[in-house]
Amino acid sequence: MSSIKIFGIIGGDKRQIFLAESLLRDGYGVILAGFDKLKGQGFNNLSDVRAAALFSDAVILPLPCVRSDKSLNAPFASQNIYFSDDELDALCKKPVFAGMRERLLRVYPKLENAEVYDYAARDDFAILNALPTAEGAVEIAMREYEGTIFGSRSLVTGFGRIGKVLARMLKSLGSDVTVSARRQSDFAYINTLGCRAVNTETMNLARGYELIFNTVPSLIFDEKLLENTDRTALLIDLASLPGGVDFESARKLGIDAYSAPGLPGKCSPKSAGEIIKKTVFSIIEEVNR
Repeated sequence: MSSIKIFGIIGGDKRQIFLAESLLRDGYGVILAGFDKLKGQGFNNLSDVRAAALFSDAVILPLPCVRSDKSLNAPFASQNIYFSDDELDALCKKPVFAGMRERLLRVYPKLENAEVYDYAARDDFAILNALPTAEGAVEIAMREYEGTIFGSRSLVTGFGRIGKVLARMLKSLGSDVTVSARRQSDFAYINTLGCRAVNTETMNLARGYELIFNTVPSLIFDEKLLENTDRTALLIDLASLPGGVDFESARKLGIDAYSAPGLPGKCSPKSAGEIIKKTVFSIIEEVNR
């Protein structure tokens, strides 16, 4: 992989645009495909999927790489993109960096034996994305909540990478923060942050909170817990699919609930593009050792 000089970036959102610009600044060639809606907006390296697959040394696919209808995740494409056999043959001959690799392989089993790396599955990627995710969550809260973060009572469910950063951020903004976790070591860590700790597994009510942020990717806020949640609370679900909130029950109960996965790409696409680049380069470095 040390001979990579040209990256093909196929599909994606604003993250991939900033990724392309960063790679160009570093002296790499870039072929952008799946961005034809941007023609005439100053992008001189736009091409088609076939060219990106054939003439690049490595290909970077988006996160998630494919949609539920099996098309490539390419919101800036004028039509749905599906890889042809020729394009798949080309991809099989070079490194491919994809978000959610298993989903890609289910749609295109021909890539099973190809050199496909999942940058989104790595710890360094998740850790770097925790900060823009937390910032995006706070941005939603500032926009949707009628009060201020300062002086609010907030609950963060889950104390993983995002939960840790978000709890500290909310605390620094003057919120009275409670965090749910499962391990005694996490309870101790939460207390050192000046926050209150509750056990996620035994949590049967969420009363007294104006802001609630869920980071657990399993159904925490089911109908029963939502019935024991203040109707005036703002509930923001940051968890990846399948998420942690029963949105239909929340709607019936009159609770404002927002699904907000993938915040880095929506709120901080420049930083998110840099994170993808750093992670891809880390993979290349590890393979070349």
